[in-house]
Amino acid sequence: MYSVEVYAAVRQFVFVEGRSRREAARVFGLNRETVAKICRFSVSPGYRRERPAAKPKLGPFIPVIDAILEADRGAPVKQRHTARRIFERLRDEHGYTGGYTVVKDYVRPARLRLREAFVPLSHPPGHAQVDFGQCIGFIGGVRTVMHVFCMDLPHSDAPFVKAYPAETTEAFLDGHVSAFAFFGGVPLSILYDNTKLAVARILGDGQRTRTRAFTELISHYLFRDRFGRPGKGNDKGKVEGLVKYTQRRFMTPLPHAVSFDALNAALEARCLARQDEHAGRHEETIGERLLRDLAALRVLPAGPFEPCEKKPARVSSTALVRYRMNDYSVPATYAFRDVLVKGFVDRVLVVAGAEVIARSAGNRSFMIEENVARQPCGTLWASFIFIRGRGSARAVRLPPAPRTRSTVCRAPLRVGHG
Repeated sequence: MYSVEVYAAVRQFVFVEGRSRREAARVFGLNRETVAKICRFSVSPGYRRERPAAKPKLGPFIPVIDAILEADRGAPVKQRHTARRIFERLRDEHGYTGGYTVVKDYVRPARLRLREAFVPLSHPPGHAQVDFGQCIGFIGGVRTVMHVFCMDLPHSDAPFVKAYPAETTEAFLDGHVSAFAFFGGVPLSILYDNTKLAVARILGDGQRTRTRAFTELISHYLFRDRFGRPGKGNDKGKVEGLVKYTQRRFMTPLPHAVSFDALNAALEARCLARQDEHAGRHEETIGERLLRDLAALRVLPAGPFEPCEKKPARVSSTALVRYRMNDYSVPATYAFRDVLVKGFVDRVLVVAGAEVIARSAGNRSFMIEENVARQPCGTLWASFIFIRGRGSARAVRLPPAPRTRSTVCRAPLRVGHG
């Protein structure tokens, strides 16, 4: 193959100076057929095969190689076949007698053909993506793993983030309620991964069976749910980027706060400040593009939504209700009754009919002595004091209640136990 300088000199000699091709072959020391080729092309056309090279030894094994590479797409990256491993399997399992190089030369382009290609996405206003991410911080001086709810509006890149102590159903619901209030409206659709907080089951046809809590959320706010492919985080790349942005910008250095409420107030301020910045190559700020998102959002429903997990339960003979491995005490008059436990992010309510019969003391970390929760309501203390076991009842062995509850402890027990 001759350089472009040779092509230029020969073509100049023939076409501009008017010399013959025979003379050009003699002057430049080229074959006349080469001179004729140079006159046909301004640069070297390169070598071109009319048909792929034959692979007489590898040919019968190509379907086997293709099947191995296709199966590798569902395997962990570090457990996928290398060209060397494919060669060994062909030799040991299928009787291949050829060399390794021809296998390697086939595997390289074949693997590229199986790689997923992408196209740029266009995001119309009014839609959202949601995901959770993990961060580390200090709450009240204690190093804590935080689960951060992230909602991104892809059209404007406007973010909303809120930190929780755990990635639970109530945190998932509360994150949506808080995000909708922050943006002042409800997105037309929200894209998720296949989190178990929203998806109870993935059906064979690609449809999803929603969890009850998620269905209640959709019924209240009337947005359309969409789901990415399992294991394909790039399907919701905008919110994946927001998770990384939160970890590297909002949560770096490690945040220190006296409580989750204080931390979330600071995160909300960061989200508002982010609206004055530019994202990507857009000339408009995030806030300017957010105006188009806000114009497309649905109006918030008039009534409130309770962001809580709801679990039916039955009060035990000792007036206890079990919820998530903890026992919550209720008035003794509700023993053996069916109740509904509502688990919020920061409190637990026990409901009988339309009446709240017990509530936690403002948080969910008030467990004492073998995960039994004392609750200062009504005849709570009497619920532990039985006529035939007064001296060994657990409530009697617990630290004494405040004086304001003394009248409760002296109240007559109205549940018959013989």
